Amino acid sequence: MLSYRHSFHAGNHADVLKHIVLMLTIESLQQKEKGFYYLDTHAGVGLYRLMSAEAQKNAEFDTGIGKLWDRQDLPKDVQKYVDMIKKINHNKPQLREYAGSPLIAAEMLRAQDRALLTELHPSDYPLLRQNFRHYKNVTTKRDNGFQQVKATLPPKERRGLVLIDPPYELKEDYQLVVKAIEEGYKRFATGVYAIWYPVVRRSYIKHMVKALEETGIRKILQIELAVRPDTDQRGMTASGMIVINPPWQLEKQMKDILPYLNKTLTPEGTGSWKVSWITPE
Repeated sequence: MLSYRHSFHAGNHADVLKHIVLMLTIESLQQKEKGFYYLDTHAGVGLYRLMSAEAQKNAEFDTGIGKLWDRQDLPKDVQKYVDMIKKINHNKPQLREYAGSPLIAAEMLRAQDRALLTELHPSDYPLLRQNFRHYKNVTTKRDNGFQQVKATLPPKERRGLVLIDPPYELKEDYQLVVKAIEEGYKRFATGVYAIWYPVVRRSYIKHMVKALEETGIRKILQIELAVRPDTDQRGMTASGMIVINPPWQLEKQMKDILPYLNKTLTPEGTGSWKVSWITPE
């Protein structure tokens, strides 16, 4: 069942969090001259037109990137993220397009870095391939991203970042994420692994966190932004990033940024944030 389409959710509060963490992690990898490998397991199409019927349906971008677009008081690291989205919009005043994680990564890659973007969705993959045809060091593949973790690690560069953000439409996705991490870590223990997750049911996240703890892997950081308190109703109340082997400065950067995002993106007083270690070093 492949019905999830990111175009309905592009640019929402979860994307803001995911993409800021992604940018900061890539920046940190680029502090060394040596190239690195980036794997995006569930790439989507990479570029979203916010005027499309899908994006306009719930206009989720209005409560995410839209709330940051014209602000003059952005913290430095949030400003860099907004500048990147403005660049994708050709620095025009209107917000019309939004970058998925593969495009943010592709725009940041240096000549010595390379990326593999995988997408299984039959309608999304041709668009992904089309959107990245001009990027020299980016390869696209129609495949199951979880399998690419196993197939492509360790990379020849011996440095890398794996972004795992499945749609979580199927309950098994939570277990598949943990399995992919175990597989990847066995092959490439020094890699950085970033898992995005939605909080639709808190119990699913608790189980996933517990399963990650039980792998015995150290250095697992959890970063979360909630726009509403947990609930049993339908809909995403929060989202988070779990980062294994995070860059050393990421914890502090996110502790500086999240109070601002919490204040700016959440309705009066309903939001919360956290940065904490699932397993420390």
